[in-house]
Amino acid sequence: MPDETARTPRPTRRIDARTLRGLAHPLRMKIFELLTLDGPANATGLAERLGENTGTVSWHLRHLAEHGFIEEDAGRGTKRERWWRRADVTNELNTADFRDDPDSRGAFGVYLHELLHQLSNRVTTYVNEDWDDAWREAGTVADWLDLRLTPDQLKALNAELAAVVARHTPAPDAEPGPDALPVVVQLQSFPRKEQKTRERNAKEHGTEEQSPKERGPE
Repeated sequence: MPDETARTPRPTRRIDARTLRGLAHPLRMKIFELLTLDGPANATGLAERLGENTGTVSWHLRHLAEHGFIEEDAGRGTKRERWWRRADVTNELNTADFRDDPDSRGAFGVYLHELLHQLSNRVTTYVNEDWDDAWREAGTVADWLDLRLTPDQLKALNAELAAVVARHTPAPDAEPGPDALPVVVQLQSFPRKEQKTRERNAKEHGTEEQSPKERGPE
């Protein structure tokens, strides 16, 4: 059997209110996404891709670095041009830490809005690009709508799916196959309120929905 060397997992840090505010900005989240997906870059290259001023991008890069999301790539940079890369750490965000915190609610809302926008844009880009049949048949955009789970069951499902992705994630120093390309796996799993529950909540809050026949002209 071939020798298998266990990968050393990235260190994990839990995002707090301060670090969340350091990330929760539309441009900073775009910069962080580009460095995560495409690797190290400098302010000039990022500014060209984002259609922004180099000075503005440089300021946001320093801000991300101050909050530990990125770090300088000294081996690539020069005295005139600094290069940046994503810090080798897994950022863990627990939504329960922010939903009831009035001081971080605004930053949390910006973060969620931009995150969902990024997830949607990645799918839209893939669908609109030209791919050969092999990649079209390999990729998927799918949903499953007939599950009824408890919170513990949903947690278990997410853990199992994450474990599958981890098994297929190569070691950082592994040589990719000649036809291998970067692949994005996105996971969204969440409960959905049933219609009768929505109607009951609407009545309790005095906002009962009208049926389509009862609505006035739009």
